[in-house]
Amino acid sequence: MNTNRLSKTIEAALNVQMTKEAHASQIYLSYGAWADGQSYGGVANFLFRHAQEERNHMMKILEYILKRGGEVKVAAIPAPPANPSSLNDCFQKIFQHEVDNTTSVYSVVKLSLTEEDWATWNFMQWFVKEQTEEETLALDLLDKFKIAGGDKADHEALYNLDKDMATKPDEAKDARDATADKP
Repeated sequence: MNTNRLSKTIEAALNVQMTKEAHASQIYLSYGAWADGQSYGGVANFLFRHAQEERNHMMKILEYILKRGGEVKVAAIPAPPANPSSLNDCFQKIFQHEVDNTTSVYSVVKLSLTEEDWATWNFMQWFVKEQTEEETLALDLLDKFKIAGGDKADHEALYNLDKDMATKPDEAKDARDATADKP
């Protein structure tokens, strides 16, 4: 008896997304190692934490495929891109990667809507919300770098930015939680 409740196309799309999340983890890990090598320990700490978060995203998809009776296909992940050339480049690459990942998540959502797979559509809503948060965090990195002086930031500003990054929350505020009292 076939117990798979995923279509072949949705199963394949979920497996692709799972691999993208694993790749994202490797990118954050690679950029974290680069940042640590540049003496940005706080930035490295932040990026290492996000590497683990992306791995957790991968595991959510893996578990969902299994729970729906599908077949998980663990594929090779590409090597991370070349190391960033600067902190600004690092943060820009992170932002672009998150935007690309959002596009991929939206593709799975659209496919689940088209196929009227409401369980997968519902499951993917968590990722839609998560990607909004991830893009916000990436934009925050770019804003913080800009406030610190951008490419002309002095050592003290970069030191303070790095120090702040070590304890920067891993989650961004959700606009849905904003009120007039707590914008």
